[in-house]
Amino acid sequence: MGASNYYGDLQTKFFASYGYHPLGGIVYKYFMSPRIGLRVGATYTSLSAADSLSEIPANRARNLSFATHLFEVHGALEINFLPIEILKKKASPYIFGGISVFYFNPYALDDNGNKVYLRPLSTEGEGLPMYPDRKQYSLVNMAFPFGAGMKFFIGQKLMLTGELGFRYTNTDYLDDVSKSYVNLDTVQKYKGTLARNLSYRGNTAANWDGSYPNYGFQRGDSKSNDWFWYANITVTVYFRAFGNPREYLKTKCPAFFR
Repeated sequence: MGASNYYGDLQTKFFASYGYHPLGGIVYKYFMSPRIGLRVGATYTSLSAADSLSEIPANRARNLSFATHLFEVHGALEINFLPIEILKKKASPYIFGGISVFYFNPYALDDNGNKVYLRPLSTEGEGLPMYPDRKQYSLVNMAFPFGAGMKFFIGQKLMLTGELGFRYTNTDYLDDVSKSYVNLDTVQKYKGTLARNLSYRGNTAANWDGSYPNYGFQRGDSKSNDWFWYANITVTVYFRAFGNPREYLKTKCPAFFR
């Protein structure tokens, strides 16, 4: 269990003072030696951000927001710096890196507080015939997880792990913001008034100057994809410890399961 956060067009700091959400998951690790192992896991969390909390004036004027639930499955290689074993070294820092697949579905609240999913609204013209370069983004995407942590054996059956992990995704639409504004009248014609209203929300900000963004005006930063990251504490059960660990040592077998 732990906490997660997001980095992207609506949140330009990795370690912000807000936007944290609880995270939960499960992991299985198989170690071929005391230093090298494989891991697979599944994680569920939420992400959110709002321009109203930004320190950047242009973002506050844009006044967009989003939230999403996120489910991820990952596989990775894990490397211990020290050869951790049940009756020898009981602690080690480690690093990991791999690949993951995740599902998300960004939404925002309309003026009445109702949840509205953003992808069907084509807020940047995705999927509209006059913008053939803007394809509808997928809700299932890949990410590249990497990070580091510290692990400790507790007795002979449990291991406590503290970990910080980052995910660089292959999408810039985790927050439904990526490129430039399209013609808001066109968005309204094809997707309705609600789509227009959620494409640009500067008119709901307290300091709105009365103007709407022109076609082609920057809405997001398409030069970099979005990230999410987490910090967590994990308790794992060492399956081999339910047998006789001294027999394990006698075999001098380098592999162990956890």
